[in-house]
Amino acid sequence: MRTQIIRTVLLVGAILAIVLPSFFCNTPEGKQADGEHSSPWNSVYDTTIGYVGMQECRTCHENIYQTFIQTGMGQSFGDATHEKSAADFSAHAIVYDKDLDFYYKPFWQNDSLYFLEFRTEGNDTVHKRVQKIDYIIGSGQHTNSHIFSSNGYLYQAPITFYTQKRKWDLAPGFENGTNTRFSRLIESECMTCHNGLPEFIPNSQNKYVSLKRGIDCERCHGPGELHVKEKRAGNIVDTSKGPDYTIVNPRRLSTEMQNNICQRCHLQGIAVLNDGKNFFDFRPGMHLSEVMNVFMPQYEGAQDKMIMASHVERMKKSACYVNSGKMSCITCHNPHVSVKVTPRTQYLNACNSCHAGPKQPHCTENMAVRAAKNDDCVTCHMPRNGSIDIPHVAVTDHYIRKRPLQDTLEKKITAFLGLKCFNNDNVDAITTARAFMEFYERYNGNTGLIDSALRYLNTQQEDEATKKQNRDFIRAYFLLNNYNKVVEYGAPLKPEDINDAWAAYRIGESYYNLQQADKALPWYKRATDIWPYSLDFQNKYGTCLLALGKPAEAQKVFSFIYSENPDYQSANTNLGYLYLQQGNMTMAYSHLLRAVMLNPDHEQTLINLAVVYHANSEDGKAKKALLHLLKKHPQNQQARAMLMDLQ
Repeated sequence: MRTQIIRTVLLVGAILAIVLPSFFCNTPEGKQADGEHSSPWNSVYDTTIGYVGMQECRTCHENIYQTFIQTGMGQSFGDATHEKSAADFSAHAIVYDKDLDFYYKPFWQNDSLYFLEFRTEGNDTVHKRVQKIDYIIGSGQHTNSHIFSSNGYLYQAPITFYTQKRKWDLAPGFENGTNTRFSRLIESECMTCHNGLPEFIPNSQNKYVSLKRGIDCERCHGPGELHVKEKRAGNIVDTSKGPDYTIVNPRRLSTEMQNNICQRCHLQGIAVLNDGKNFFDFRPGMHLSEVMNVFMPQYEGAQDKMIMASHVERMKKSACYVNSGKMSCITCHNPHVSVKVTPRTQYLNACNSCHAGPKQPHCTENMAVRAAKNDDCVTCHMPRNGSIDIPHVAVTDHYIRKRPLQDTLEKKITAFLGLKCFNNDNVDAITTARAFMEFYERYNGNTGLIDSALRYLNTQQEDEATKKQNRDFIRAYFLLNNYNKVVEYGAPLKPEDINDAWAAYRIGESYYNLQQADKALPWYKRATDIWPYSLDFQNKYGTCLLALGKPAEAQKVFSFIYSENPDYQSANTNLGYLYLQQGNMTMAYSHLLRAVMLNPDHEQTLINLAVVYHANSEDGKAKKALLHLLKKHPQNQQARAMLMDLQ
């Protein structure tokens, strides 16, 4: 969780690692000279070459298209249709969140998918929210998770269908009291691994103009505009004699560069972007470290604990990878053919290509055991394993080795050893510090991680490094709730000098928590100047205006949020309050009813709604709202005092 604003990015599904056959030849990619990157493949660094879309590729590659769209990548994202859904919608398809006391039921109404959230008391339904679902994410080989759009702002819905177990349950990361219901943002990191490159509003957190339907050709081959232009002009390259450099062909890249393409999405971990980069910047033919560095937590006793989409990390631990120097994902996989129809012999032949010769004995296992396993290398050395981040699924473990005994398999994690970067052996200290902070925010609230981050930051003392670090120290101390330290770093700065929206927000929030709303305001304003379509930042800015006694300006901000997303709960609560102050009970009641539908347990909404009920001589409803508030938030003294007044 990132600060008070929820910015959790959890994967809502997984895409199978499917790549090219290993028998293709490699040719060298470009060199690095004087810190500049180059490549013989035209589209890698020439950003004027654009994307054309999968349907354009299809015009010449129909056969490949027809098999590819059946793969996990081709099926990774789509509209919420009967055909796309793998789920069971029978009468028992109800999920109960025991921690927050909500029920969820998926259902179809004609051709539209909806989720019903409800709560009961006795025989009465006391809360009901119906949310239309727009997209299904995940191929259905493991999960179907669900996304809805509100004016282009994408959010994850709280339940997922787990296809292997044929059951509905809370979505990954929504369990054990962490259910954020319908407010989890779908940001670009998530979307760029489940989608062809979408059209994203860059000064937002989760607003999109358009979305592709699944991973497409150009995610692995790079932008195809030049390639299409050349072919239409009749410039055909005989690829039996050499590469066609107008389009990246992964089979002709080195082993390392092949893996860099795959690990963009199949090295799931803590991704730390380089300064000035975003999740859309990686192109096939680049080193992934040119855009981001991906870290994985390392634990004592965790060799058989795996994250679902960590295929590359697991493979890189394997002796087959370490000792061969030539093993890549394409050694076993063909990206254009689904694993569902790939013959088992393809994988066994890949094993035998190294292990069938005189220097590599085929197998030392007892013949009876081999016979029982049908002489299948994968069954013994790459069994299916549960993941620690996605419940109810089993995936092939790409850590190839002689399997441990059962007591080792059941060994528990005993110690956190640190973070390891799996796509860069020479990662710098500032990036490592950022990884520790990201890990803290998303997955592990142990403040010792921030102490580690500060130690790494303090190793970089050169002037240029210190400039880069300023926002990192602000972030670290903010995460420690050390607001005085944050404003100490912010004091020498001017809002207009900050280009990082999160740094501006954190300084503003620190001043606000120190009861200095007047000093917080310009920093909140700066955050919204950088990211005007971050509704969370806008909401903080409006709240600060309200605290400073500027209701007219605050109302403009909340009205903007409402115009962008009418289901933004806090905007409805605050607009309800402002209309209440103006004596406009009709508008106050309308917004507060909408807010309480969006979040029936929100304290300020319930208090404001009780005031409206009382003003309308509906004290019974006011008491009911306050009693519910105290049931969910028994320490709320304002509600207790209001209830006593009513009684």
